[in-house]
Amino acid sequence: MTVWIHRRPESEVAAEVAAARRAGDGPLSGLRVAVKDNIDVAGIATTCACPAYAYVPDRDADVVARLRAAGAVIVGKTNMDQFATGLVGTRSPYGPVLDARRPAYVSGGSSSGSAVAVAAGEVDLALGTDTAGSGRVPAAFAGIVGAKPAPGRLSSAGVVPACRSFDCVSVFARSVALAELAVAVMAGQGHPVASAPADGPPRLAVFAPAGLEALSAGYRAAFDRTCAALAEAGAALTEVDAEPFLAAGRLLYEGAFIAERYAAVGDFIAAHTEACDPTVTAIILAGASVSGADYVADRAALDELVRVAREALAGCEALLVPTVPFQPTLAAVTAEPVAVNRRLGAFTTFANLLGLAAYAIPAGTADGGCFGVSLLAPGETDGSLSGIAQWALAHLPGGSEAAGPAAIGTVAPRHADTLSEGPDTVALLVVGAHLSGMALNHQLTDRGARLLGEVSTAAAYRFYALDTDPPKPGLVRVGAAGGGAAIRGELWAIDPGGLGSLLAALPPPMALGPVRLADGRLVTGFLCEPAGLEGAEDITDFGGWRDYRLSPSRADPRDGAGAPTSPARE
Repeated sequence: MTVWIHRRPESEVAAEVAAARRAGDGPLSGLRVAVKDNIDVAGIATTCACPAYAYVPDRDADVVARLRAAGAVIVGKTNMDQFATGLVGTRSPYGPVLDARRPAYVSGGSSSGSAVAVAAGEVDLALGTDTAGSGRVPAAFAGIVGAKPAPGRLSSAGVVPACRSFDCVSVFARSVALAELAVAVMAGQGHPVASAPADGPPRLAVFAPAGLEALSAGYRAAFDRTCAALAEAGAALTEVDAEPFLAAGRLLYEGAFIAERYAAVGDFIAAHTEACDPTVTAIILAGASVSGADYVADRAALDELVRVAREALAGCEALLVPTVPFQPTLAAVTAEPVAVNRRLGAFTTFANLLGLAAYAIPAGTADGGCFGVSLLAPGETDGSLSGIAQWALAHLPGGSEAAGPAAIGTVAPRHADTLSEGPDTVALLVVGAHLSGMALNHQLTDRGARLLGEVSTAAAYRFYALDTDPPKPGLVRVGAAGGGAAIRGELWAIDPGGLGSLLAALPPPMALGPVRLADGRLVTGFLCEPAGLEGAEDITDFGGWRDYRLSPSRADPRDGAGAPTSPARE
C-alpha cells in the first residue's frame, strides 16, 4: 500500500503520543493525525506528490499548528493525486493508493492516502483538501466519515492551492463527533461545543430521478434504500431539480475557473513537464488559455446558479446525495482517466462553488464495496449539519459503523494482535471520559477496542457530573416514569479479556452493567452506583458528556484526550 509519502519513525510518534496523554491539556491530546502532502508540516518536505516540486517548510500550516496546540501528534504525510488534481488516487509517482479491501479498485482521490490511513486504523484523524470532492470521494470508498467545512471556514495558510477560490481543508475520521471536533479546533473555537444529533427527523432535499443518471444500477438501488430508510425514520424528502447544482459543478473543470489551477502551479508544470503526471499536466496547462472576459462571465453565471440552487433548498435543512455514482477499477481509470474522473465528481464538484458544507457518511454497501451518501447545507448553517449527519447515521443500513481497523484485512492496523472479531467481542457503551478524544479513551484503544459508532440510550436514564479527576459522569437508570432521558454516547467493540481488565481496575462508584439503547439493544455500559451521586450536578438536559464538558462555560483542562496512566476509570 502506497499510503505514505513520508512517515515519521514510530518510536518518535509513540513517545509524543505518551507525552500528550500525560499532559492531557487539549481536546485532541494523544490522537494520531496524518496530513495530506499539500499541507505544510514544519521540517517535513511538502511534495504535492511531485518530488521535483518539494520544499521543506519552516512552519506548520495554520490548521496543523492548531491541531498540535490541541494535543494531536503528526504521524506523517500521505500520498495524493498530484497537485490535488483528481478524484481517483492514482495520479502519483509514489504509486496508486488502492482500495484496501479490493485492490483492483481505486481508493478515490485526491486525498487518497489520508482516507486509507484512517480506515486502516493507522491514525485517528487525517487531513485532506477538498476542491472538487477530494475529502468525500475517498471517504465513501473507505467507509468512513469525511467532513468538508464551507469554503473560508478554515485557514488555507500553508496549503498549496489547487483552485484558490474553492479550496477547503477537510477531515477524515471514523465518527462524525470526532471529525466535528477536529474542524472546530482548526477553526480556532477554543473549547468547541459538540453539536447534538438533530432533535427530530430533518427535512431533506433529494435530486429528482433525472439528476441521478450517473449512478450505476447497484448504487442507484443503494441510494433508493437509503432514502427509504430515512423516510421510514421520519425524514421529509423533497425532490429538487439537479441541473443548477450539476451545472455549477461543470464550471469547475469545464469552464474558466481552470485558470485558477494554472495560477497555482502552472508555471512550475510548464517548466517541468517531464516530472509531472501527463493527465495532471494536460488539465492544468489548459488554464493558460482562459481570458479575463471568460472568467468574469463564468463568475456571473455562477452567481445566478447560486441563487437558483439556494431557492431550491429553501425549506430544507440539507441536501442528500450519493457521494459517488460508482467505484471504478484501476484498469478503468487507466483506460479513460478524464472521463472516469469526471463521472466520479458528479455529486461533489458543485459543493464549494455553491458555498455548501458537507458530511460524507457510510451507508452500507453496493456493487461489492462501500456505499456512502453526503449531506450538504449552506455554509452559514453548517453548525447544525453534523447533527443531521449523526441522525442519519443512526437510521442508515450499516451506517452506524464506519470502517474501523478490523474491517480491513490487507493493511495491518494498530492493535490488530489484540482485537478479536465477530462473536469474540463485546459491545461496550461509553458515555464519558472514554469517548473519542476524551481523557481515558486510550484505555480502550490500548486494549485493541474499535469504535462502532455513535448511539443513544433509551429514554430511561439520568446523567450526573461527578467530582473526579479526570472529570467523568455517572449514568443511572431511573426509567421513563422517573424522568429518564436519552443520553448520547459511543459503542465500542472490545474483546472479553480487555473488558475484564477494565472491570478489575474500576474504582467506585463506577460499575459495568446492562444498558438499554434507543434501538432496543441491551449492551454492557458504564453505570454509576446511586451512592456516588451525593452532591453531583444533574446534567441530563445536556444530553451527553461532550456537550457538557466542551461548552465554554464548562471547560476544564483536565478533560483532554490524555491522562496519566492509572487504573481504569469512567
